[in-house]
Amino acid sequence: MIIELSLLFATYMGSKVYDSLRNGRKPIQEEVEPQQTEKESKDVAESREDTETQQVRHLTAALASMGFFAGKLFIPGAVPLGLAAYLYSAIPYMKNVEKALMRDKKINVDVLFFVADALTLGTRSYFAAALGLSMIHAGKYMVKKVKDDSAKEMVTHLFRELPQSVWRLVDGVEVEVPLAEVRAGDLLVVTSGSVIPVDGVIQEGVAQIDQRALTGEAQPAEKGKEDAVFANTIVIAGKILIRVNRSGADTTSAQIAEILLHSVSFKSGVQLKGERWADQMSLPMLVSAAALLPYIGPIATAVFINAHIGARIRLFAPLTTLRHITEASTLGVLVKDGRALEQLCDVDTILFDKTGTLTTDQPEVKRVTPRNKHTLKEILTYAATAERRLAHPIAKAILKKAKEEEVTLYDIQDSNYTFGHGVSVTMEGKLIRVGSLRFFQQEGINIPKDVLKKQQESHSLGNTFILVGIDQHIGGTLELQPQIRPEAQEIIAQLRAFGIDHMGIVSGDDRAPTQKLAEDLGMDEYFYNVLPENKARIVEALQAKGKVVCFIGDGINDTIALKKANVSMSIAGATSIAKDMAEIIFMDGSLNHLVAAVELSKRLEINLQRSLMLCLIPSITNVLGAFVFDFNILTALLVNNAFGTLGVTKGFYTRKKVIPKFKCASPKKTCPVDSTKTVLQIPFAGDAEAWQH
Repeated sequence: MIIELSLLFATYMGSKVYDSLRNGRKPIQEEVEPQQTEKESKDVAESREDTETQQVRHLTAALASMGFFAGKLFIPGAVPLGLAAYLYSAIPYMKNVEKALMRDKKINVDVLFFVADALTLGTRSYFAAALGLSMIHAGKYMVKKVKDDSAKEMVTHLFRELPQSVWRLVDGVEVEVPLAEVRAGDLLVVTSGSVIPVDGVIQEGVAQIDQRALTGEAQPAEKGKEDAVFANTIVIAGKILIRVNRSGADTTSAQIAEILLHSVSFKSGVQLKGERWADQMSLPMLVSAAALLPYIGPIATAVFINAHIGARIRLFAPLTTLRHITEASTLGVLVKDGRALEQLCDVDTILFDKTGTLTTDQPEVKRVTPRNKHTLKEILTYAATAERRLAHPIAKAILKKAKEEEVTLYDIQDSNYTFGHGVSVTMEGKLIRVGSLRFFQQEGINIPKDVLKKQQESHSLGNTFILVGIDQHIGGTLELQPQIRPEAQEIIAQLRAFGIDHMGIVSGDDRAPTQKLAEDLGMDEYFYNVLPENKARIVEALQAKGKVVCFIGDGINDTIALKKANVSMSIAGATSIAKDMAEIIFMDGSLNHLVAAVELSKRLEINLQRSLMLCLIPSITNVLGAFVFDFNILTALLVNNAFGTLGVTKGFYTRKKVIPKFKCASPKKTCPVDSTKTVLQIPFAGDAEAWQH
């Protein structure tokens, strides 16, 4: 025993002296960890490659030592060769042990297992010692390899090979220039079959664009003027002129890649808890081992130490979590913080922001009411002609309705647009005004009582009321209704099935439209006239009642509420990825993958629990082996190795969908609303009116 341990320590001290002389620096215990600095991507890649090379080298040496020890009866000088390979491969492991003892001043898993390895080597169980060291190196290499492969898998589907050169429009002429020279504000021409090289906005043309890699959308998106487009998506058909907003590392796909690569380093709650338990158990287990050593001997003591959970939890938990984050990315669900995916399983309350989340950004013209002997088509013609040069949602809704009614629009050369209120144009000698009640009042137009009454009725239903004026009288009105997302009702029903028993709407709108939407969707409660800063207070009030809250919003106006929630989600999609504060983002800009995210979190919980079970079973087995079954060290290591192999294979990682049981007894898709619950009475406000503007 003395000879082997002396060789081990002598080799390590020699390696330290060699490193000190070669690098001109102090030994490791006197080093101060330098602050991390920014490096060029090439240097970082080379550093990672060098680390991987070293890991492979040490793993190879450990495996070689196993081979020499296994063939000691047949290979001359096998034991010295095996010891040499073993000592070399033990150097990085001993550095971790020294760091724990000298720098961190603690007994951790590395220290504990080093004692077991020393006992194994000291009892001349050479093959078992080499196997144990090989398992340590293999585990670390496997975790790193899976992280690298997961990172590559997560980002590979985002990127297509960008062209080296692009066609830039200069003074009406298409000029081929290197992509590296493209700047914000440039106009690029992209044709069918080409990869869009930048983020920008379409200025001319229409195209079918495959955005699946970025947003998870199964079908190509039809894009036209003023629509946003993104780098690394592909034009399937059409030709478009794009004004560049961002290029290179500033593009949305590059930002997503950076987020995904960062998420690879995430540790799950199970892993963190397991590692904390492992570190807390290390010192008591070491003391116990020292006390047992004189009575049960070095072999049984080493078996006892090998029952420790630490090494396995470091392997199983990250591999399990990475698989789920990778799967989410292929669905177009961007997980910025993996802990959110894990905690989503515990969520029992979901709050939805109303506008832009449960309703679409694009309203719909539900009613056109002509007055003063004008026809419906006349009113639509006037309104659509006045709005045709504008890009806001109301204008798009009016133009869509005009197209459905097949009305012919006039060609107006100029217009006077008052932002937020209305627009005025001259058409066939008539002054046409289109806008809000306030706009007409500012213009000095008399508003009939029936129009005022209709406006109040429209607003009570949550609709937008637009007046169309012809010269000095009201020619007609339009009512625009926000559209409920088509997927919303079915998703609410599926969330009920997954055990989300409390759902509500948070809205800045008036009570009537908010209540109607809540009843239509089967919500448990609603909040109306809520200022953005008060949304966070509602989240906190629910949490104070013991609720685990998920807030789903647009990712920008709901920043404070998103930060306060246990889990935060955004459907703002790719257009605001850089400033979105949510932990989970649905890249297709819809709720379509919300249930998939919940289901994925349920599977993550199942697989993490299985991983934890796989860590505990060999621990119990080896404790029994030390005191009851008389295991030798090799047997204990083989038990650990068998469960380790099982844990990292996909055979124990379920991809089977979690099928929930519906808790709702109602034959409808959504559970009925209890009208007595529709307004939450919170501790610091007596009624819902407190949330009003």
